[in-house]
Amino acid sequence: MISTRALSKDFVVSRSHTVHAVRGIDLDVEPGELVAVLGPNGAGKTTTMRMLTTLIAPTAGTAQVAGFDVTAQPAEVRRRIGYVGQGNAAGHSQLAGDELTSQGVIYGLDRRAAKRRTDELLDGLDLTSLARRKVSELSGGQRRRLDVTMGLVHVPTLLFLDEPSTGLDPQNRANLWEHILRMRAAYDMTVVLTTHYLDEADSMAERVVVVDHGEVIADDTPEALKSRLAGDRLVVHGTDSRRLAELAQRLPGAREVRYADTRVEARVDDGPSALPELIRAGVDAGVPITSAQVHRPTLDDVFLALTGRSLRENESTDSTAGKEAA
Repeated sequence: MISTRALSKDFVVSRSHTVHAVRGIDLDVEPGELVAVLGPNGAGKTTTMRMLTTLIAPTAGTAQVAGFDVTAQPAEVRRRIGYVGQGNAAGHSQLAGDELTSQGVIYGLDRRAAKRRTDELLDGLDLTSLARRKVSELSGGQRRRLDVTMGLVHVPTLLFLDEPSTGLDPQNRANLWEHILRMRAAYDMTVVLTTHYLDEADSMAERVVVVDHGEVIADDTPEALKSRLAGDRLVVHGTDSRRLAELAQRLPGAREVRYADTRVEARVDDGPSALPELIRAGVDAGVPITSAQVHRPTLDDVFLALTGRSLRENESTDSTAGKEAA
């Protein structure tokens, strides 16, 4: 469904300064996949999405989307994709239902078919009662659901979602994703999304692509990334933390072993197996353990292991071009 090779984008800020927003990304997405693209602000996520959706032209490299070249055949790409950007797509002074019907007409549906499609989507995303209300009168969650319907009106084979739930409260986020996943199943769509909410990517994405400084630095299933790049974290307490740390250091694959006061932490590949082994070693060595826990890794642990910083850090860009690269 998507195939890119050495896809790159530069923004010329001045004669002496060029921002290399995307630096040679190779990416393949198979039909039906749900792929999450993670990265901090300025990593190149949105710039990549905008190239794949034909909104900006690549500086170098190639990209095929839904079987068509994004540069040579942009109209064919646009016919087959839906795109929900970070901003609201519907005009604030328009009625929600009318805006959606107009979108269908723009995509080539006759007015009767567009109205039928509008009714189906409004019903599917629990917006039917709001069809005759102005977009400006809708709540944030309702607007985002309307944005999703506008991206689905022409039944795309591929849906791009650029931070679709940013700014929503947890309940609205959960509701929005329930609707998106239901629409995905109903129409057998491929979905590519960017998000800063790691729980979304962890629970729903079949693949996670981590981007930093305009490059792909990891690409695998969430579980594989967590297991390979982060591992489990053991936290144990005892009266002799120094000796406990020495025992933890001997565990297979042990790393990042730290101790202070009564607490010892260690990163291991398989926490459920390593913890009993550490407890037995403590008993044999006469070093009692008073409490023990295994913490499963998160995608933020993965990003920290890859880049040395947390994805949750509140990063900002220092130029207009940098914001474009976000």
